Amino acid sequence: MSQYTPQIQVIPADLAESKASGKNLKFLVGGLLLIGLVIALMVQATMSTGAYYMTVSELHGRSASLVGERVRVSGIVVDGSEDWRPQEVTLRFAIADENGSQLPIVFSGPRPDNFQRAASAIVEGELLPDGSFQAETLLLKCPSRYEEEPEEVFAKANS
Repeated sequence: MSQYTPQIQVIPADLAESKASGKNLKFLVGGLLLIGLVIALMVQATMSTGAYYMTVSELHGRSASLVGERVRVSGIVVDGSEDWRPQEVTLRFAIADENGSQLPIVFSGPRPDNFQRAASAIVEGELLPDGSFQAETLLLKCPSRYEEEPEEVFAKANS
């Protein structure tokens, strides 16, 4: 029976050092690529979900260049402008800004339950060539029941 005797190989020090530094370099490059990917994803997510929106006046001022572009517009819901067509599942209304500029909105989808109480709206979609706005997303802000009463009303109540 033959006996196996293990042979120990001695790796020269400079070769062992280059293997270790090569391994460290791989981890360093991999780590930097991973960090770069995370930063790129964060920037992309921030840019695509940024909360910037235009006012109605800003939209009218740049309307020629924005026709067909995806934009976000904010304004106050104009009282009495609501036209809900349940057969077509279409809601038409207008929003205005503090300058009195109005923008007709066409939203295809279910009418939000809180639309009648809505004080302002943010719509996302595209401006059509006829000057109306085709909204794909409709966000409503309703007045809070916990807001303070105006001072004039408060002063009259205490008189």
